[in-house]
Formats: sequence, structure tokens, C-alpha cells
Amino acid sequence: MRRRKIAYGVMMGTCLTLFVLAWAVVRDWSHTAAIVMSVVALVIPPFAAIVANWNIDRRD
Repeated sequence: MRRRKIAYGVMMGTCLTLFVLAWAVVRDWSHTAAIVMSVVALVIPPFAAIVANWNIDRRD
């Protein structure tokens, strides 16, 4: 259970970091790069939820 929580936290932290960097820093240089970073960040949460709930019935 602890490894899943850590993996979920890392994935969601990466997602948040990508959003913040995309629209606070990268958009000044390239709007396309900021949009690509946002799309990548949008794909991460469903996978994070899958990882967090993987084998939920099993005790780690």
C-alpha cells in the first residue's frame, strides 16, 4: 500500500509541476511547448488513479 501511495504522489506531483511550469515559465518562449506539456499533464491523472487502486483487495 505504501508503494502505491508514493507512486501516486510522485505522478500527481509531476502533473502539477508540468502545469505550473507550462503556464508560468514555458509559455513565454513557446506556446506550443506549453500546450504539449499540458496535454501530457492531462494524461497522467488517470494512470495515477489506476496505480493507486491496483490490487486494492490485496494487502501489501
